[in-house]
Amino acid sequence: MEKEGKSDAYNRSTIKVNVKFSGRSIPVEISDESTVKHLKSLLQSLTNVLSRGQKLIFKGKVLVDEITLKSSEVGNGAKIMLMASQGLHQGDGPIRKEASNLPTARRMPEAMRPKRDVPQVPVVKSQLERWKATGVVALSECNLKVLPDEVLTCGPSARVLDLSHNAIQHLPAAFNSLSSLQKLILNGNEIMDNSLSWEELASLKSLMVISLNQNHIATLPPEVGTLTSLKQLHIAHNELTGLPSEIGLLTSLEVLKVNNNRIHSIPESIGGCVSLIEVDLSSNLLVELPETISKLKDLKALYIRNNGLKSLPSSIFKQCCQLSTLDLHGTEITIDVICQIEGWENFDERRRSKHQKQLDFRVSSSGKFDEGADQS
Repeated sequence: MEKEGKSDAYNRSTIKVNVKFSGRSIPVEISDESTVKHLKSLLQSLTNVLSRGQKLIFKGKVLVDEITLKSSEVGNGAKIMLMASQGLHQGDGPIRKEASNLPTARRMPEAMRPKRDVPQVPVVKSQLERWKATGVVALSECNLKVLPDEVLTCGPSARVLDLSHNAIQHLPAAFNSLSSLQKLILNGNEIMDNSLSWEELASLKSLMVISLNQNHIATLPPEVGTLTSLKQLHIAHNELTGLPSEIGLLTSLEVLKVNNNRIHSIPESIGGCVSLIEVDLSSNLLVELPETISKLKDLKALYIRNNGLKSLPSSIFKQCCQLSTLDLHGTEITIDVICQIEGWENFDERRRSKHQKQLDFRVSSSGKFDEGADQS
């Protein structure tokens, strides 16, 4: 009988509410003793709208963060309306009804997509001669589904291979015959997790830039850590949910751009990428950054807009002595938070100095921080 009483008490305190947002009805089970602020934190992962960008309305009144649902007279079956502030979101933006069946990572403009009913552009002799003479193989927007055999005949003379905006799914095994390749551009294709042999890419000892933006990559394999000559890695607008710990083995990496994915966390090993100068983690699902980011002594620019972040690593300003660009737009981080971090004054001085050298700078006449951290 005692157990039944406890169960009844639990059932009475757990309620189910329906939150109306952008044409959707989102069911949420929650204790009626929970605060409105806690409800917002649950809705953040369900809608991509940051907590401070949410306004919850029940029976015509705006619900107050610190008040419990019970005190707000929100009971079982209650219908709550969610209104979102523009720009205050994580990931690619608020999850709306009309976009629920569309891929979140890749939104290539229609004009840039390869035409499926148009034949592949043939390779002519003059092209091949030009490729060998210049070292630049330019085949973007040629409606390619496979790599033309003629490309492989370029051998060590090819330095740059641009295959962007085609429909390529795989690279052939003989791809490593391009032994002097320095830059590989595969933006806007049909590349998936098993499309590339990272071991073969690692055999290209001169390869310094890989760009795989706007594809369908959900996982980076541990073998990415074998590309020790890599200086730039671009995998924006894909479907990544994380990065492998082996990313820290890329000690020559200077630019890492993984914005507009679904990344939930960054591995501690990121601190091993000691040459990083620019990092773009914007529009992901991050709620915190590892303290090891502070080990990136050469870091000059960090872009983390549109994430669920509430704070920064405690040593970032003190140890990242080159950092001068920090984009916090669309996060939960406020100016009060960052001003309390040790080294803030030195960072702010670097930031102002950098902007003063630019003709089109965004610092107001008062010189206040204007990179997305609200006053409260």
